[in-house]
Amino acid sequence: MKKSIVIIAFLFGIFAQAQDKKWTLLECVNYALENNISIQQSELDVDLAEIDKLGAIGNFLPNLNSNASYNINTGANINPATNQFENATFRSASGGVSSGINISSGFANWKALQRAKLNKIASEYRLDKMKDDISLIVANSFLQILANREQLKVLQAQNSVTKENIKNTQDLVDAGVLPQGDLLELQATDATQAQQIIAAENALFISKFGLAQTLQLKDYENFDIVDEDYGLVATDILDKKPGEIAQKAKEEVNDVKIAEANYNLAEKDLQLARADFYPTLRGFVGYNTRWASSQINPFTGEDISFVDQLYLFDGTSVGLQLNVPVFNGFNVRNNVKRQKVQVERLKYQLEQAELDLESTVYQAYNDAKNSKKSYEAAVQTEEARRLAFEYAKERYDVGLSNSFDFNQSRTAYENAQSDVVRTKYDYIFRVKILEFYFGLPISVLN
Repeated sequence: MKKSIVIIAFLFGIFAQAQDKKWTLLECVNYALENNISIQQSELDVDLAEIDKLGAIGNFLPNLNSNASYNINTGANINPATNQFENATFRSASGGVSSGINISSGFANWKALQRAKLNKIASEYRLDKMKDDISLIVANSFLQILANREQLKVLQAQNSVTKENIKNTQDLVDAGVLPQGDLLELQATDATQAQQIIAAENALFISKFGLAQTLQLKDYENFDIVDEDYGLVATDILDKKPGEIAQKAKEEVNDVKIAEANYNLAEKDLQLARADFYPTLRGFVGYNTRWASSQINPFTGEDISFVDQLYLFDGTSVGLQLNVPVFNGFNVRNNVKRQKVQVERLKYQLEQAELDLESTVYQAYNDAKNSKKSYEAAVQTEEARRLAFEYAKERYDVGLSNSFDFNQSRTAYENAQSDVVRTKYDYIFRVKILEFYFGLPISVLN
């Protein structure tokens, strides 16, 4: 009985701990990189590229094949041992081994191996890009949860102030200082704020649900992130010049690497297409032997044994096979032309990728700088609106202001608070994007 209680308590403790689990951004990113389906699919592409590389290596090695057959022949058939027609029923068998190797093919095997290596590098770049994209999505979702959570706190704090004002206004109405309409106005405001709180709670749940789905978590209802009030991230990245960040991005971001790898692959495909113009030379060696059930020694009149026949009727073959392409309906020439066009196309794509990345970095730099200015302006506005609201509240509490002016001041202050939350997390995310282009980890917020 005591053991059962201990086990139950232990399991309950584990369950409670699982329920209380709060995820950090680093944990979210690492978990997504290990469990996201898109990343797992990209990892399979890398595995396939490795298989292709092994296949290209195997093309340098000689092949080895064996064959065997057993037949029962009735009527007029050629005896495989004597190559003579026999009108009888007999059994026969044959077998052999052969090996061949590619001696020369215009360096096609070597170029195919180089292409396979490049293809694996390209698939690894694509995998890295997928990881980067998922990391950005996770970071954005994480910051959205923080923003929604802070927005909910702002609304709840605003509602607490409204409820306190309702209580004070009730006293003033009872004392005949303020009209009943002021109290009704505040009660309507309280109801509106209650609706806003419900909407904010729903937005917070939806943002948590979205991140849990990205992480492939099943228990999304209990998913939550750490309850920490993040300050502003360091802004050292804004001290750098956009050109410096753009140059660094070409080394760090995988978009240009992928475009460059695709261009290199197209060049290898062109070289492989040209290899079809060259003759191919293969060497081969083979051994075969035969047996038939009705072989008689002409000197002794006795049947030749199975083993003796294998020695008597065996043979070897050694040779070279040269294949010279002469005319093939312009197939090779047209394929080379197509590959040349593909090389030019991917060359332009590489140039465009570099231009797009540079443009994106400059845009991200301006967005980060402007978002910082927006946040600083929002903070100043909030402070001004707070002072104005406190002044309006003091006048309203002593009956020197009407409810309309008071609510106007309160609404302006609430909007300013919301703007601070919005601009703060917009600024954090844009700075993290800029740091990402510079090669800094996105999984750290402070």
